[in-house]
Amino acid sequence: MLTRRHFIATASALLSTAATGPALASSWPTDAQKAAWDAQVTPPGYDPAATNPWGLHPRLLPQRVAARPGLVPGDIHVDATARYLYHIEEGGTAMRYGVAIGRDGLYEPGTYRIGRKVRWPHWTPTQDMIRREPEAYAQYEDGMEPGPENALGSRALYLFEGGRDTYLRIHGTPSPGSIGSRASSGCVRMVMPHINDLYDRVETGVTAFLYKPAGDGPSVAHS
Repeated sequence: MLTRRHFIATASALLSTAATGPALASSWPTDAQKAAWDAQVTPPGYDPAATNPWGLHPRLLPQRVAARPGLVPGDIHVDATARYLYHIEEGGTAMRYGVAIGRDGLYEPGTYRIGRKVRWPHWTPTQDMIRREPEAYAQYEDGMEPGPENALGSRALYLFEGGRDTYLRIHGTPSPGSIGSRASSGCVRMVMPHINDLYDRVETGVTAFLYKPAGDGPSVAHS
């Protein structure tokens, strides 16, 4: 069984969304439009460790931390209890980011492969999402075009099991205030400038470990 202790220690002791279906929306932004959107969602003078117009708890800002020995560089580990995502680096360090995870009963711990990555992706809610919350999702059953208001935000890493797309994602969000909470319909959410940074570091084919939260997991983990 995967546990938090299995993969990473606390920082002081050497370390701590919406599910999607196939996109039916069909237009694709140009490189110029993508660059304009990147500029729109990135605060002026952006410093990952200090810029915080979203009002996040300071611990949820990106930090480079020491990683537990033996972890594979390139892999991703999601601590669902503390709401941290770690991207393991060469040399015994990791980049740590604050995240939001799925609401009670919707988060799916497991071992996945990053099978695809997309800059400014389309988004289509799954049929399960539409059945659960038709008032929120039925309007998007044919898909939502890319852009800053898209539910997947600026970047998405697609989680696969073998060759099967699970429809789970690690992705940006237009709701940055949700970071640190259980807010999504199953996916792992990040602030858009943070996922933009992670996206450039992650290669397809690496493993993503999503760990089970301790107990049922708190609704908010800001302290």
